[in-house]
Amino acid sequence: MAPIPSRLAWLDALRGPAALAVALHHSGWTFIPGVWAEVDRRIDVGTWGVFVFFLVSGYIIPASLERRGDLRAFWIGRAFRLLPLLLAALGLALLLAYAGALALHPGLSTRPLPVVVLGNVTMLQELLGVPAVIDVMWTLSYEMAFYLMAVGLFATGRAHRSATVAIVLALSAVPLGLLLPRPVIGGRADLVAALLGISVVAVVVVSARAGGGIRTAAAVAGGLLGLALVILGSRIGAWQGLIVLATMFAGTAVHRAEQGTIRWRTAVAAVSAVLACGVLAKDDPGWAPAILLAAGFFAAGFALRRRSFPRWLAHLGVISFSLYLLHPLLLRVSPNLPLFLLALVPLCYLTHRLVEAPAQRLGRRLARSSAGEPTAEPAPDRP
Repeated sequence: MAPIPSRLAWLDALRGPAALAVALHHSGWTFIPGVWAEVDRRIDVGTWGVFVFFLVSGYIIPASLERRGDLRAFWIGRAFRLLPLLLAALGLALLLAYAGALALHPGLSTRPLPVVVLGNVTMLQELLGVPAVIDVMWTLSYEMAFYLMAVGLFATGRAHRSATVAIVLALSAVPLGLLLPRPVIGGRADLVAALLGISVVAVVVVSARAGGGIRTAAAVAGGLLGLALVILGSRIGAWQGLIVLATMFAGTAVHRAEQGTIRWRTAVAAVSAVLACGVLAKDDPGWAPAILLAAGFFAAGFALRRRSFPRWLAHLGVISFSLYLLHPLLLRVSPNLPLFLLALVPLCYLTHRLVEAPAQRLGRRLARSSAGEPTAEPAPDRP
């Protein structure tokens, strides 16, 4: 296939292998657990994949926000990028559970339905102590916290401080992680989860629709709320949770250095601080190699960003969200590993064409309309 020379093709070339790595990790534990245990104790392939995703999000999300320059357009774009496929996947998961092919988390039946719906639809369930309908959704909670913080920094004109934020988060992760090894928000805290979830929805709506000081106040409140949720609600503990956030801001620092907003030595310092504080965040021999190799893989992609990439590799990145979100469901109906691997990419290509792509086009039209831009569509950068 002909190579793709797009300036952002390198990001898709990272997303595709990262999504496949997570799918391979879960399929390995499902179909060949004995073999995969030997792999996992050397490198946690799933952790490698999600940390590549976190670095990519950190690099491109603030760039997308600043390119639009409009909070309402940003939130519309995010909603139409994530929610249509998420809702479709949630519906499919419930159908599989009804058919007896998928065992849902037992905690889902013990929590009030409105709290379960609010947690999963806002993608904050991991930080609200609410069980997820699909296990891999945990990473989306940290993505949402990052969006909230990025919007808060943008609204106050401090978006260029991403390297400083990354370093502060990384250095804070160690003492806070030792103080808060388990989530404070959790268990059966239904009222707390509902109030926090509603608060996030409120600050997003107000920051998207209001103007002036009210918009800024809502954006700042959202950023503080996102940070508080990670510190107090991370099921993986405050140390790992803050390292995840710091990793995304380290990706942003690389973007800032590339644009000349900050010095390269500042960006390198941010990445180094995150890795130094992150390698000990989990007592697992596969953890440290995974995050170090994720940083190396991202660095290699960045170094080759001006090169052309094979079309098939870039296309894997385009369908990476489908690959990530749907593979746990396919695992439940696949009889063996070869059939799972053969069916995964065609299924995700189909869901991208039928669900993701139309929703993204509609979201771009609505975002441009809200900002008063022409309706002609530029080539998407797929943030």
